[in-house]
Amino acid sequence: MTSTDELWSSKRILITGGAGFIGSTLALRLADLGAQVTVIDSLVPEYGGNLFNLRDCEDRIRINYSDIRDTFSLKPLLTDVDILFNLAGQTSHMDSMSEPHTDLNINCGAQLNLLETCRRLNPTIRIVFASTRQIYGKPHYLPVDEDHPISPVDINGIHKYAAEQYYGLYHSLYGIRSCILRLTNTIGPRMRIKDARQTFVGIWIRRLLEDDPIEVWGGEQLRDFNDVEDVVDALLTAAWNESSYGQVFNLGSVQRISLRELAELMISLHGAGDLVIKDYPEERRKIDIGDYYSSHDKFSAITGWRPRIPLDQTLERTLAFYQSHRPHYL
Repeated sequence: MTSTDELWSSKRILITGGAGFIGSTLALRLADLGAQVTVIDSLVPEYGGNLFNLRDCEDRIRINYSDIRDTFSLKPLLTDVDILFNLAGQTSHMDSMSEPHTDLNINCGAQLNLLETCRRLNPTIRIVFASTRQIYGKPHYLPVDEDHPISPVDINGIHKYAAEQYYGLYHSLYGIRSCILRLTNTIGPRMRIKDARQTFVGIWIRRLLEDDPIEVWGGEQLRDFNDVEDVVDALLTAAWNESSYGQVFNLGSVQRISLRELAELMISLHGAGDLVIKDYPEERRKIDIGDYYSSHDKFSAITGWRPRIPLDQTLERTLAFYQSHRPHYL
């Protein structure tokens, strides 16, 4: 047994959004490490939960069908937990603009209720909260580090940043051990591909599989991408690193690529396909951030974490996954 196995063996873990893309990948890893895993997911169709994501570990975990907005259902689940990975949230930027109060309830109100429940019932819990690069808005400089000004361009970014402030306050006032990871574009098997609510890469994969051209809006914007397995490594690392508590970290990659180049790479790996360059739709142009890529230097310096999986390997593995399991994701 490795030291990593010993660290996680029999630990009581709760994952909100655990049937979703990142949450299910984390649940699989933790189940393999011998942890006692409970996942919470509302399975609201718009938010990405999919029980097929958990098929490889459903006999080794506990699944609770509840909504993080329901404080009553959270209380018994949080009482005896060692570590909470809080991945539940509304992630669609466009949905946040059309339904701002729903975004407020999920990305702010539910987060405050969760922290207050932990303060009252389980103040020794450790929490890793998944935030987003979207809080920075349009970059003033690149790569974006944690000192970059906060200037969200949509409702989702405002609410995510407000939630971060709750976590910071509860750490400083009440000693709740929490760490915030600001994720960049995370991709890999189990992500949502039926639409672009979770990531535009998902809908690109769907179009490839259905022999439709990929629509690239703009095309020259630079982005960075993290493999979901690298993100899971970061989540696990943050949970146990005492120096991470009370802090905020960016994730990110050493590789940057334009949207056009990304589409061309995906077509090449798939072996067929086409792309169409289009102007940004007017409603999206208003919240487009242009080029964006992150610096993960702060997190790497403190924890030793670094992204390890090249983008082409991630895309190749992801495309193969959906070739085999497409019906379960459409």
